[in-house]
Amino acid sequence: MTDAQSRILVIEDDPDIARLLQINLEQDGYDVTWISDGTSGVEAARSGVHQLLVLDLSLPGLNGMEICRRLRDEGHQLPILMLTARDEEADKILGLELGADDYLTKPFSIRELSARVRSLLRRMSMAQTTASASEQATVTIGTVTLDPVKRVAVISSSPIELTVKEFDLLRLFMAHPGRVYSRQQLLEQVWGYEHGGYEHTVNTHINRLRAKIEPDPSVPTYILTVWGVGYRFAEPGDVA
Repeated sequence: MTDAQSRILVIEDDPDIARLLQINLEQDGYDVTWISDGTSGVEAARSGVHQLLVLDLSLPGLNGMEICRRLRDEGHQLPILMLTARDEEADKILGLELGADDYLTKPFSIRELSARVRSLLRRMSMAQTTASASEQATVTIGTVTLDPVKRVAVISSSPIELTVKEFDLLRLFMAHPGRVYSRQQLLEQVWGYEHGGYEHTVNTHINRLRAKIEPDPSVPTYILTVWGVGYRFAEPGDVA
């Protein structure tokens, strides 16, 4: 499915914002479904027919944080773009910790919204057709095995539940063990951002990924910090 055919689910209780989103996303060629309440919205998100969820956090009843948590706990990998009117860093970090892939703070520009949507859909599409042969091959380092084609990651034969961005981040690392990436390089290659200012998004995803694959996240074995530069993934010879 191309971007122009992609189905986008918008869960937003403000009708003015929802209409603005729907009109502009449809002008970009997407098939948009708008739902105004969280309870109906989470059921629609579970249907599996959408390629992207644009999710307002400040919903009455079942709010966006809870929707995000439920979807990720149930194993749904639908990319989630959060919308929030709150500018507190804690809200954004919590949303990312719960499994959202990106966020926009209201008020936002339509151009930025379009860019974020294209980036998330492009990354999802690229995950299925990676150009690099090294990123198509199944790789095992230590007890971690990743199959990029099937989008499956396991530790000692036990599957790991990863969000879209967590998987893409792990795939990039494991395809190039030992290579050091700056936060900006990770933003460009995993999120598609060509500008700075979102490095905390990388930090949050690194922390979440460590919590899922590291024997002791406080003393990482696989995702290693290169102080003053960024991160690298351990090479096979580094892991006992």
